[in-house]
Amino acid sequence: MWIDTHCHLDAAEFAGEQTLVAAAAQQQDVSWIVIPAVERANFATVAALAAQLPNCTYALGIHPLYVPQAEEADLLALRDTIAAALADPRFVAIGEIGLDFFVPGMESGPLREKQEHFYIEQLKLAREFDLPVLLHVRRSQDILLKHLRRIKVQGGIAHAFNGSFQQAEAFIGLGFRLGFGGAMTFTRALQIRRLAAELPLEALVLETDAPDMSPAWLHPDINQPQQIPRIGAVLAELRGMAIPELAQATAANARAALPRLAALA
Repeated sequence: MWIDTHCHLDAAEFAGEQTLVAAAAQQQDVSWIVIPAVERANFATVAALAAQLPNCTYALGIHPLYVPQAEEADLLALRDTIAAALADPRFVAIGEIGLDFFVPGMESGPLREKQEHFYIEQLKLAREFDLPVLLHVRRSQDILLKHLRRIKVQGGIAHAFNGSFQQAEAFIGLGFRLGFGGAMTFTRALQIRRLAAELPLEALVLETDAPDMSPAWLHPDINQPQQIPRIGAVLAELRGMAIPELAQATAANARAALPRLAALA
């Protein structure tokens, strides 16, 4: 069985089709899909999808790209929502949180400061509630790590990892798994493919980031969680492994990264 550790099933691209999309994934032996929130406005939406769909779980957080319009009250609402969600077995993590230094204007100045503030406060919530985090790490690995060393959390997943081997080892040392998805399927993605092939197997999990990050055979069409087995087959080939062995290992890694998910399995 496979696990998609990062899928934005509530995205507009899937409007009205979520049941079909989740069912198509289940038919491809995708046993679980993790749906991260991105802002206060979709906290209830991701929880409702996880309640409705038999192979879905969710995370709660404020995505760095939604920080510019976020308010301090949203952090208070997040804390209250997390506290209530602890009674829901489908709630598995804090996320998607992190830092994005790729988008122009967000890598410096007031927006960078605001991003770091929201990231730090959400790490504190993860520490308070002893929950793993789903990290957005675009061009921000070292600053993310700086704060993780100071604010100790349970671990989690560095989503769409595309850093150096040294950065990868630092995240792994702090208890994180690293998410690999569609980007790995492009033959020109030499660094990502090297990481996928050479990092310790126990550090790797699979993800789609659907509807984004489409694999090579779908690009530029939208991605879907049913692509996980084929994405996994690419990882198996890169590592010289049998596909069933790779599926079992990455699913076990996902459960280790997200203990509340493991409790559902």
